[in-house]
Amino acid sequence: MHNPKNTKILIIEDDVIIAEYISEILQEEQFKNIEIANDATTAISKMKTFVPEIILMDINLSGKNEGITLSENKNDNAAVIFITGQQDFALMSEAIKTRPYGYLTKPIKKVDLMASIGIVIQKNENQNFQFKDGYDTVNVKYSDIRYFVADGNYSSIYTISKKYSIRQSLSTIAEQLPLHTFARAHRSFLVNKNKVERITTNTLEINNVEIPLSRTYAKQFK
Repeated sequence: MHNPKNTKILIIEDDVIIAEYISEILQEEQFKNIEIANDATTAISKMKTFVPEIILMDINLSGKNEGITLSENKNDNAAVIFITGQQDFALMSEAIKTRPYGYLTKPIKKVDLMASIGIVIQKNENQNFQFKDGYDTVNVKYSDIRYFVADGNYSSIYTISKKYSIRQSLSTIAEQLPLHTFARAHRSFLVNKNKVERITTNTLEINNVEIPLSRTYAKQFK
């Protein structure tokens, strides 16, 4: 199972001192995968190469609301927690439209930072996937799901016991799933990382089924 302390956290903050301070707090709490970006260009690059699971995003990056724009272009499945200055509350109504997981105000307090991250991790680990099957509402434990496959306007869900077909895109499904457990393997496949039995250069194997692994998504399985 995924160790929460291995959660990939990207700090996007143009104040180097604040960014380092946040990083030090996380390291003291035994988080091992932390990277920092001090500007938008670096942030975009790291979202593609590092593929963070949690992004601590300065809403007012470089003196303007660049953090909001960046959050709209984040990598799939990353949870955004905005960092705001006291004067930035006017931006929060815009930021809320991007569905952040929360926000922190400067000066950053350790207790608030760790609570926000803890909430994201817990939320992502303790839920079922809920969907409509005809007139019924179905709840499937994440641990029972092997993978999802895009099928036109529908997606197929392959669980341990059966297959379902639902009218949702993979992107919509991905937004509802825990960051640590599910990842895109290919534009048409979303898989439970805990069910992967074998990885090659361009395939994954789950329950004797070979699933294509695109170079775009391969970093999420290293």
